[in-house]
Amino acid sequence: MQSPKIIEARPKDNFIIHIKFADGVVGDVDLSHLAGKGVFTFWNQYENFKNVSVINGRWLAWSDEIDLDADTLYLQITGMTPADLFPLIKEDPSYA
Repeated sequence: MQSPKIIEARPKDNFIIHIKFADGVVGDVDLSHLAGKGVFTFWNQYENFKNVSVINGRWLAWSDEIDLDADTLYLQITGMTPADLFPLIKEDPSYA
């Protein structure tokens, strides 16, 4: 499988992002556990959280310092493991 590609991201209330991937997977990711911590204090002004961008289909970004990878978000939505998403991890120990 190719790496997941984000085609749409829409902020919702309570630090939740609604994400649509190119393969048709759609879901919400709760990011509230990050809010107010480290670089995520940027979201203390909720308008900053709402200004999310999709970068090259591979990241959600809010600033030069905050981005989240599509693979991680895809795993959260689908409940898959990294080995499910990237079978070579199981087949080739050098990927570990």
